[in-house]
Amino acid sequence: MSREYVDNYLAETQEIVTKISRDEIVKAAGILKALQEKKGRLFILGVGGSAANASHAVNDFRKIGGIEAYAPTDNVSELTARTNDEGWETTFCEWLKLSKIGKQDVVLVLSVGGGSKTTSLNIVNALKLAKEQGAGIISIVSRDGGYAKTVSDACILIPVVHENRITPHAEGWQGVIWHLLVNAIA
Repeated sequence: MSREYVDNYLAETQEIVTKISRDEIVKAAGILKALQEKKGRLFILGVGGSAANASHAVNDFRKIGGIEAYAPTDNVSELTARTNDEGWETTFCEWLKLSKIGKQDVVLVLSVGGGSKTTSLNIVNALKLAKEQGAGIISIVSRDGGYAKTVSDACILIPVVHENRITPHAEGWQGVIWHLLVNAIA
């Protein structure tokens, strides 16, 4: 690694700071504050590195934010049983059905691309169910926001500043944003 690479990466991070929508962050904080006040539940969805972020975010929203929060990826036994028996595409929506998701709840999506007709179908199907049940939806996504952006009540889009570093910036910024949100409502 060179100093030039470090300088470029950090310059890209600064560019994201200038471009990210403060209005969407404020909107997401308002949704979470209302969720906290009505004692609803927060379901955090992510796959890959975003699943690890979801697990960390669950802890923060519970411990710091005082919100009952869960991530379906935290129970690897159920996740893999559902994948084996029912298919990957329904893992999250079937989990949400069993959790009786409703209008008192919010889904938070952490995803690089936000799902499409061919990617992250478990997130797409979960969001369709959340909409049908009247749950709120917040997303922290990148690229064009994918399906998540089209159905979210608040969509925090991490700007693409370098094509080769979409994923590291998106997943890194998920942490920045959820920490900001948790502490805004604490």
